Amino acid sequence: MGIFEKIWKRNKPSKSINMLSHSDLGLSNLMDSYVPLARNPDVVTAVNKIADLVSNMTIHLMENTDKGDIRIRDGLARKIDINPCEHMTRKSWIFKIVRDLLLYGDGNSVLHVEYEPVTDYISNLRPFPMKEVSFQTDKDSYVISFRGEEYSPDEVVHFVINPDPDIPYIGTGFRVTLTDVVQSLNMATKTKKSFMNGKNIPSLIVKVDSSSAELDSEQGRERIAEKYLSTSRVGAPWIVPEALLDIQQVKPLSLTDIALNESVELDKRTVAGLLGVPAFILGVGEFNKTEYNNFVNTTVMSIATTITQTLTRDLLLSSNRYFKLNPRSLFSYNITELSAVAQQMTNSTAMRRNEWRDWLGMAPDSEMEELIVLENYIPQEKIGDQNKLKGGEEENAETE
Repeated sequence: MGIFEKIWKRNKPSKSINMLSHSDLGLSNLMDSYVPLARNPDVVTAVNKIADLVSNMTIHLMENTDKGDIRIRDGLARKIDINPCEHMTRKSWIFKIVRDLLLYGDGNSVLHVEYEPVTDYISNLRPFPMKEVSFQTDKDSYVISFRGEEYSPDEVVHFVINPDPDIPYIGTGFRVTLTDVVQSLNMATKTKKSFMNGKNIPSLIVKVDSSSAELDSEQGRERIAEKYLSTSRVGAPWIVPEALLDIQQVKPLSLTDIALNESVELDKRTVAGLLGVPAFILGVGEFNKTEYNNFVNTTVMSIATTITQTLTRDLLLSSNRYFKLNPRSLFSYNITELSAVAQQMTNSTAMRRNEWRDWLGMAPDSEMEELIVLENYIPQEKIGDQNKLKGGEEENAETE
C-alpha cells in the first residue's frame, strides 16, 4: 500500500477561555422571518456549483525533483483520491468539505483521522457533522469539541476559509454578509407568490347606489353581489340597472410595475458576487466563456488550494511532497482549441502523441509513442552534423 505518513500528535491545550459555536458565527435567527441559507435556492445553487467543480478534480500526490515535479502513485495517493473515507468517494468527500466551508460550517470543515490498528496506516478521513462542532480558544491556540470529546488541531484536519481577523485559525463563512440580501430575496419570493395567487388586488370595483349601513357588513355586501352580479352559467354577461351600479375594471399591478424583477436581479448579482460565482449561474445574464474560466481560476482554485495546502500540512511529513488538484478538465474550451494546443506541444516535442490522445479522451496507441520532429529541431551542438550541410561542402569541393 506504500508508505503512509502519520500525523504527529501534540499534547492538548491545558485550558480554554472562549467558546465559539455556530450561533456566534451567524446561525442564530436574526429576525422572525429568517430562512436558513441552506434553504435559499440561489445560495444553494451557487454553493453546489462551486462544490461540484472542486470535487470533479482529481487529487494528485506530487514530489519535487531536480528535473521538475512528478506525480507519485502509491498507497497514500490512491487512498486520498479514490476512497478517503468509507462509504464515500473522493467526489462526495470533497463535495461535503466545500459545502461545509461555504455553508454549514461557516468557513470551517473538520476531518477526524482514523488509523488501521495493525499497520497504523490511515484508514479514514471522516468528516465531522459541523452542526455538532464548536471551538474553544485561548490566546495562542484552540481545541475542537465534538460530541463531548476534545481534539487538538494536530489530531484532525481543519480546513479554513475567510479567517476571523481576531482568531485567524477559525473561519467565518458568509452567513453574516448574506443575511440581508437573502432576506430580501425571500421577501421577493413571497410577494411573487401573492401576485401569482391573485390575492393582492381585486379585478373589479363595483360602485353601488345603496345605503352605507347595508355595505358595512360582509353579509350585506354579499347580498348585493348575489342580487346583481351572480349568473346562472359561467361566462354569462351581467345585466344590471345603469343608475344603481357603476362597474370599473381594475388593472392589477404587475411585477414590472413594482420593479420586483429588477430588485431580484440586483440581489442575485449581490449573492453571486459575495460567493464568487458568475451571475449567469443564478440565471442572470448570458453564459460568458471568459467569465466562467476566470471563475474557475479564482473562486474554484482558491478553495482547491485551501484543501490541498491543508492536506499537505496535516498528512505529509516529507518536505518534497505535496497534494495538488488538477483543474484542466474544468475549463471551458472546445475540442478544436484543445487539439490546437496539443498539436503545438507535440510538434515542439513538449508532449507525446499519446498524451495528446489522452487529452481528447482517446485510448493510447502503441504506434504513437515515438517522437516525430522536424529535422531543424536538433540540439545546438549537432547543427554542423546535418547531411544537407555536408552535401553542400562536397559539391563546393568538386566545383573547385
